[in-house]
Amino acid sequence: MTFSARLTMMIAAVAPLLAADAQRSSVEGTAPAPTRFAVARADTLGLHRTLDSLVKHYHGVLGYSIHNLDTGERLTLRGDETFPTASLIKVPILVTLFDLADKGMISLDDQLTLLKIDQVPGSGVLQFMHPGMTLTVRDAAVLMSILSDNTATNLLLDKIAIRRVWQKMEALGLPHTKVHAKVFLRLASVAPDSSVKYGLGVTTPNEMGRLFEMLATGKAVNEKADSAMLDILGDNLDMELMQRTVSGLTVPHKTGATDSVRTECALFRLQSRVVACALTKQNADTRWVVDNEAQVALGRIGEAILRTWPKKQERADDSR
Repeated sequence: MTFSARLTMMIAAVAPLLAADAQRSSVEGTAPAPTRFAVARADTLGLHRTLDSLVKHYHGVLGYSIHNLDTGERLTLRGDETFPTASLIKVPILVTLFDLADKGMISLDDQLTLLKIDQVPGSGVLQFMHPGMTLTVRDAAVLMSILSDNTATNLLLDKIAIRRVWQKMEALGLPHTKVHAKVFLRLASVAPDSSVKYGLGVTTPNEMGRLFEMLATGKAVNEKADSAMLDILGDNLDMELMQRTVSGLTVPHKTGATDSVRTECALFRLQSRVVACALTKQNADTRWVVDNEAQVALGRIGEAILRTWPKKQERADDSR
């Protein structure tokens, strides 16, 4: 059963909440950042071999950016190449929303009214709700982030304006990260040519990775807002990509998918903090199934990250 299909089954539960052959990867020798704790030695060479093998056998184009924020270890492949984002672009929308709220330009408690014309298909539950219902901006942000709700995304883009997302990303030094149009409304794109090429949005593995790094360090908006956004992203219900083998660990993350695209960016809070972004395009496997090649590949990346950098050690009193 696909993720989108399972979303339909969650309506009743959610409704109450609404009130390298071509290009080898490289390990960049950056100086380790100071840490306040001892970090176990990482087998980055083993991770490097795993990633190279994935790329060599992948039927499509795979790029990634993996950065340990506390040790400085970094692995990239096609890090500065542009990729379609699919729903991964909803993270820049979320960041822009919280930035405008921080500046007093909107309130997260502002009311939004759902109209029939707003309802679009794909992921999410608002498409099934009755027109005329109201929800807050915060509610819509949560639905956009944890269920990838397309209708909620469009309501928020109407509220904040697409160009403001561009402005915020450019202010953060992410000039290639752009949303093009509301979901399923490409005819109203603010960048028609790029929209045709990339779909809903565009980014690079390095840029989306830097956005997650800024969220992790309180530099996207501010520490309070960034922490709140990570809490929301930690509740993301799509566990079919990097998260498919993760257990007992809350990982703030966002995924995206179209027929020939799978994307994910995540913050693994282990003994050290690891940001991992993996984006694919031109995928030969366009099936909407759990074992889609791209989803399995991203799952292996997530599994390899957990093998490379260990989890935090639980204290004796943590289990009480």
